[in-house]
This record gives sequence, C-alpha cells and structure tokens, in this order.
Amino acid sequence: MGNGRGISSSLSVVAVCLAALLCANLLLYWYLDSLYPGVVSHSPHGHCPPRHFKLGTMRDCEPWLQCPEVQNDIRRLKMVGQGAVKKVYLSEWKGQKVAMCVLSSETYRADFLHGLSMLRSLQSARVVQLVGSCEGDGVFVTEYHPLGTPLGLDDALAIPRYRSSDAWQTRLRLALDYVAFLSFLHASPVGTRVMCDSNDLSKTLSQFLLTADFRLVANDLDALPEVTPRGHGVKCGPRQLTGDFVAPEQLWPHGDEKPFSDDLMPGYDEKTDIWKIPEVTGFLLGHVTGSDVIHFHLFQIHADCKKSDPKQRPTAREVLSVYRTVYDTMVESQQQARDML
Repeated sequence: MGNGRGISSSLSVVAVCLAALLCANLLLYWYLDSLYPGVVSHSPHGHCPPRHFKLGTMRDCEPWLQCPEVQNDIRRLKMVGQGAVKKVYLSEWKGQKVAMCVLSSETYRADFLHGLSMLRSLQSARVVQLVGSCEGDGVFVTEYHPLGTPLGLDDALAIPRYRSSDAWQTRLRLALDYVAFLSFLHASPVGTRVMCDSNDLSKTLSQFLLTADFRLVANDLDALPEVTPRGHGVKCGPRQLTGDFVAPEQLWPHGDEKPFSDDLMPGYDEKTDIWKIPEVTGFLLGHVTGSDVIHFHLFQIHADCKKSDPKQRPTAREVLSVYRTVYDTMVESQQQARDML
C-alpha cells in the first residue's frame, strides 16, 4: 500500500511538472506570436468583377458610380490633402467613407485625366480601389484609407492598437508590396510604365497608401509615362533633376559647361525605378528587431539595383523573387527557433 501511494505521489508530481512545462511553452509561443504576427491575406478589392467596387461593410459589389451618383449621393466632409493636380476630400457615400479627388486647376486637367485613366486600367490588389468618376466635373472617387501614406508609418505603428504589428514581418511585407507594384507596373495591361513622381523619397512614398491591415496600395497615378518598344525612352518632366535619389541616367549628362536643355536630355526607361528600391525599402524596414538581418540578406540585390549601367540592374520581377525568398527564409528560421523550445 505504501509503495502504491509513493508511486501515485511521484506520478502526480511528474504530471504537475509536465503541465507547468506545457503552460510555459504556450506562454512563450503566445509571446513570440505577439512579437511576430502572422501573414495577413491581401484580397483584391473583395473579388469584385471588372468595373465594380466593394467597400467596408458592403455585402455585394456595386458598379462604378457615374456622374449622377457622384453629384447627388456623395457628401463631402473635409479636405484631407492637396497637390498641384487635385484636392482630396474625405467624403461619405451611403454610410461608407470614400476619398473624393477634385481637379485643382484646369492647367492640370490632362494630368488628372491621365491619372484617372491609369486608375481604371490598373485596378488590382496593387492599386487603390476606384469607386466612381465624373470626368466632366473633374472628379473621381476612391476607397478611403485613414492611415494615409507610408510617410506616417512609424506614427501609425505607434498607435496602441497597432503596436503589436511593428515587427519585421509587417515592414518587409510593405517592401514586398512596393516591389510587387513595380513588377506589375513594368508589365502592366497598358504597357511598361515608369513612376515619374519619384524624384525624392518623400515624393515616392506619397504615391502610396497604407491599408488598415498594413499593406501598400498605389494611389497617385498621375505621372506614369509608357516606355514604348524601340522608342527613345521617357523623361520625367522638362526640368533638370538633381540629387542621389534619382538614377544616374536621369541626371543632366553634359555637366556645367552646357546649360540644361530638355531637348538635349536623353530619355530613360523603367530601370530608374529599380535604382530607388534600396532607399524605399530602408525607410519601410525602419529599425525593428530583425531588420539588420534582412538588410544583410538583401545586400547583394540592392548592390545590383545601384549599378550605374541601367542594363545591368535586375528587373523588378527579379528583385521581387529575392525579397520573397528572404521573407520565406526569415519565417523558416523563426519556426525552427520555435521548434527547438
């Protein structure tokens, strides 16, 4: 009898220890999950058919709004942005928040209509969702993203409800979204397009919006010239570009001995977008735990992006492939660390 009680007591102690160990491991897993949230799916506009949209709490897709609906059913609330081409108003349509973009000046009507044309043609998971338009009034309406542009990324991630998302996964996914958009843009349904509103880091980042689940969508498509086969390339405006952010081929090649002339400035192609990738990614990654490891993994592809000869730079698709490999490698390393617990 005594031996039976001893064995029973020993088994109870072992059971308690095993339960305590299991609880400790679960707590550790939960802690790791809080540091490294999982991948959030990125659905393309609620899977609506072409020329349709679906916002927020809507159950069904609706056709793009036309002039009568834009004029009568949308209520402006306040102006939230203004540029040379358009003003942006937070507005409301049937209880849904939307962004109304209004032509600022007739001087820029061609740019405004080009942006609207690109928005219609490039609708995808990579581009902000179009809700409707009225060309005659110089107005189009898109989905509203309250977090704004990625220029405010650090501030957004500092909001208490989003602090757990401030991890390398979130930030590297944003960089992936940026490169994925370039890959899409360079082989788009309307030809090879170049991001011309990208002469400095702030201007480049201002072309995108942050979604509520911290993904990146292109928003400002007013300056996307096409690189035509056997053409002479594109030029991002008639003014002289300067600085290290723009690609070398975008700089005036004749030095100070000859004054700048747009007629003498040679054209260039989509490889100018590749040159700018390392700086944009550096901003998006920030200084969270793991970002230094990511920079190490991306060192070679970023060095290739910075080659002076644009023909020697990788394509956006090749850069995207490397980014995806690095992301998968980081996730696998994290999982192996968990398995060792």
